[in-house]
Amino acid sequence: MGFSHYELPKMLFIFLVFMNSCMFSYGGNFIQEFDFNWGGNKVKIFNGGQILSLSMDKLSGSGFQSKKEYLFGRIDMQLKLVTGNSAGTVTSYYLSSKGPTHDEIDFEFLGNVSGEPYILHTNVFSQGKGDKEQQFYLWFDPTKNFHTYSIIWKPQHIIFLVDNTPIRVFKNAESLGVPFPKNQPMKIYSSLWNADDWATRGGLVKTDWSKAPFTAYYRNFHAQKFNKSQFLDAKWQNQELEC
Repeated sequence: MGFSHYELPKMLFIFLVFMNSCMFSYGGNFIQEFDFNWGGNKVKIFNGGQILSLSMDKLSGSGFQSKKEYLFGRIDMQLKLVTGNSAGTVTSYYLSSKGPTHDEIDFEFLGNVSGEPYILHTNVFSQGKGDKEQQFYLWFDPTKNFHTYSIIWKPQHIIFLVDNTPIRVFKNAESLGVPFPKNQPMKIYSSLWNADDWATRGGLVKTDWSKAPFTAYYRNFHAQKFNKSQFLDAKWQNQELEC
């Protein structure tokens, strides 16, 4: 089946609009969007703010946090994790508010000895209470290339995604007495830190400091805020993964 020369420009226009809408997740500037709040020169910036690295040695880890707060939205970040023997290290990437009754939505990447897989640890806190952990093995080596890790946060659910593939849906079950984060704006945080008391095989495998410094890389940050009018749009509510 062919297309007329009138139809092709229209199809190309639609395709370009679609691609543009799906590329919103790329190109955030770390200098403009984040404060570097821990680790001093262990936080490094490349390409004018397009790439960031965190490092950890025996003295300390490092971390950063967003300048802005978010109440519902979609967060995308590409990470390339610590290579080689990363046992004992944790690379965390999460949303969190402050205080004893804080809310939090977590990605944590638990390091391992060379050749063994990372564990992706997820958790949700509401009103200061967590205990909603789920863990996953990734289907690729997260140290070889950058991969996209995303959080979609809406009043009805939270979706964790890897390369735009949903791996976990945490539904709002307040009707069953389960607290759900929906009232506290949260900042975006990330850090690389030593957790060899629990991170690898429950703390049996310790950090090998002869392999330090340990380094993780970040790029292509994007945060899309959702507004209240969207929550009334039934069509929008179902358009989670259109890109």
